Amino acid sequence: MPKDGFYEESATNARANGEAKLYLFFKIMAIVFFVVAVLVLSFAFTYVPYVLEGTVSESGEVATAARVIYLVEYFGFIVLSAGAGLAMWFLKNRFNISYDYTFVEDELRITKVFNGKRRKFLTTIKGDRVLQIGWVEDADAYESALRGVPHRKAIFATPNKQPMEEKEFIYILQSTSIEKQLYVIECRRQLLENLVYTVGRNKLVKKS
Repeated sequence: MPKDGFYEESATNARANGEAKLYLFFKIMAIVFFVVAVLVLSFAFTYVPYVLEGTVSESGEVATAARVIYLVEYFGFIVLSAGAGLAMWFLKNRFNISYDYTFVEDELRITKVFNGKRRKFLTTIKGDRVLQIGWVEDADAYESALRGVPHRKAIFATPNKQPMEEKEFIYILQSTSIEKQLYVIECRRQLLENLVYTVGRNKLVKKS
């Protein structure tokens, strides 16, 4: 264990190069849709009076149905463009994700990183709340740990389906004041050793 009780590690995305391009593509498309929506909206002061005037006959009768259709089509296009922009903006955050793990004294802090820049703190796993630590590849132990978790679902704090070189998929079962949670991280042996040192070797499930 480090003398200062501090250790940092990242679970980088194995598909980072390709997903970075997808992230950029969705970001650009989102901006394009937003710009289109703003440009079309900027013509509203011209278009709306034109529709209002154009749907009045020479006798003064108002073609209400036509007026409504024109306005719905116009503002509907703006709403659709803005909605598409929002969808693209949120979809981009599904690509090029990585995770940072920071071990400080007796707790593990997990942060989600978007495209290598924007960071979002996820959780802190405290040593005194950890019930069990093990390897995901140990199917029996992993499935057993899942049984005590709501909906039998783990929280994956790794972007990869397979661990990268010199790393392993580790699960950490902890108990909060509300429920049990099972986190899966991708780390080197050193981080695992730090966790085990903190929580006690009796919490580590040996590989079967």
